[in-house]
Amino acid sequence: METKRILVIEDEVDIAELIRYNLESSGFHVLALNEGRHILPHVRQFKPHIVLLDLMLPDVDGLDLCKRLKHDPSFNAIPIIMVTAKGTETDRIVGFELGADDYIVKPFSPRELILRVKAVISRTYPEPKDPEEDKQIIQKGPIKIDSQKHQVLVNNNPIDLTATEFKLLHDLILNSGKVRTREALLDKVWGYTFEGYARTVDTHIRRVRKKLDLAANFIETIRGVGYRFKDTV
Repeated sequence: METKRILVIEDEVDIAELIRYNLESSGFHVLALNEGRHILPHVRQFKPHIVLLDLMLPDVDGLDLCKRLKHDPSFNAIPIIMVTAKGTETDRIVGFELGADDYIVKPFSPRELILRVKAVISRTYPEPKDPEEDKQIIQKGPIKIDSQKHQVLVNNNPIDLTATEFKLLHDLILNSGKVRTREALLDKVWGYTFEGYARTVDTHIRRVRKKLDLAANFIETIRGVGYRFKDTV
């Protein structure tokens, strides 16, 4: 299996070294940068599988940098984990709305960092599955999911979902008619159930609904519990 390349953008040298050491100890190839203004040439050359992005950089706003990467067709498929001291729910929502795949609040433990990175990698670059499962095509109302092609169609029109959004919708449809708690979705889709991160699910559900457009009502909110995919609307 190819060694995954991780680009770390962190201006605090001690934190950058902590991240680099723990990632390399876990078998990743790491490039650590202390500024973000000239990031695009590094991304082109290094071709990272994932970017760890500090939001409070001295030379550029991390949110703007995230937006630039996510709006560039050459880089928008690269998952981004935001690493920041700004840990309010509003901060997380803004990050996810800009396309971040995960959000780590400083101070963090090395164990949590590695767990989050591995979770993002596993859902973005999944290992080959059983052929019978891979070729499965699920059709629910106007929504059709092709697991093999990693494609979602609504009324036969393709919609562009991130790897996380695809996995979230796929899990809801596979469990059609059943209530999926936020905690269960975190565990299945994100690979962790850290307390305080349940709102991550809500933000991604909003994004999926927006992309589903007229088919958004198939995802039902179960107040205080989670979500359910309805067989009919």
